Amino acid sequence: MMLHPMRTHLFLLLSLAVTTRAEHHVLPSTPKTVHWGYYSASQPPVLRVRPGDTVEIRTAMLEDPDSLERAGVPSAQIEAGHRAIYKEVKPGPGPHILTGPVYVEGAEPGDTLEVRIESVALALPYAVNLFLPGMGAIPEDFPYQYSKIIPLDKDRMLAHFAPGIDIPLRPFFGSMGVAPPDGLGQISSAPPWMHAGNLDNKELVAGTTLYIPVHARGALFSVGDAHAAQGNGEVSLTALETVLTGVFRFTVRKDRPLHWPFAETPTHYMTMGFDENLDLAIKIALREMIDFLAARFKLSRADAYLLASDAADFSITQLVDGKRGVHAMIPKSLFTGR
Repeated sequence: MMLHPMRTHLFLLLSLAVTTRAEHHVLPSTPKTVHWGYYSASQPPVLRVRPGDTVEIRTAMLEDPDSLERAGVPSAQIEAGHRAIYKEVKPGPGPHILTGPVYVEGAEPGDTLEVRIESVALALPYAVNLFLPGMGAIPEDFPYQYSKIIPLDKDRMLAHFAPGIDIPLRPFFGSMGVAPPDGLGQISSAPPWMHAGNLDNKELVAGTTLYIPVHARGALFSVGDAHAAQGNGEVSLTALETVLTGVFRFTVRKDRPLHWPFAETPTHYMTMGFDENLDLAIKIALREMIDFLAARFKLSRADAYLLASDAADFSITQLVDGKRGVHAMIPKSLFTGR
């Protein structure tokens, strides 16, 4: 049967829509899907996706299985995959076990990767909190190692820190990032930078969107360092370290070049700054906020500076990752007529 030319055209369009429909992928954490302690442009991807696809990604626990058992975690609550990762995967320069990288088709250096965090779910009934000698915000006060296993109540979304002390759970991924520029090799997963990475930003919960400058073809997104909750500063070195499963939707933005990561929550716009010097990190976050307000809302830089002073909140994201982190948040509710 021969189709009418118009019907043939419609049929081809419908076929194209079906073949390019967004897909959903599942990426577990196994010895073959994780890399330990670094971001790198030369790391082979473990999954390739198209823009618009969603990926359900599971992280791995920070603490090693033997230490968890010594701290009182029942053997049955330590996953076989976690034991296999510690047995088979070689550690790198940083401490974080990262699931990925995910190659996003069409992402090129100079683009921006839009990462929509659609959901975050607890995967374990406990978290570990620890500090190490010589690390943390006041290592001179705590020159020894200490760890604590903290039960997580998924039904009530509370962490039972101690009798009479319950911490509300607000799970998020401490480390979400892309590959740094090619030629840098393996950079440590510990300090955040322009590739994002170990942001340790407790505002990046389900429903938020993270925008990251792309430095390598395919972006090469990885995620890890799962937290059940954290305070701004993360002063002891760690938060409530656990395992999470998240669903991420990836979009390649050709229209939004960035120098530093940027985020958007349902209620706020957020800029970020990272540097070994806290004062410089604050200046980066402030200048990024001024640039954003001037470009997005057609303000002069002088007015953007004043508006940041009037309505933006600047917070210390973390103090313990080599580079200090600062994030600035301004409410969307201000912009009533734009």
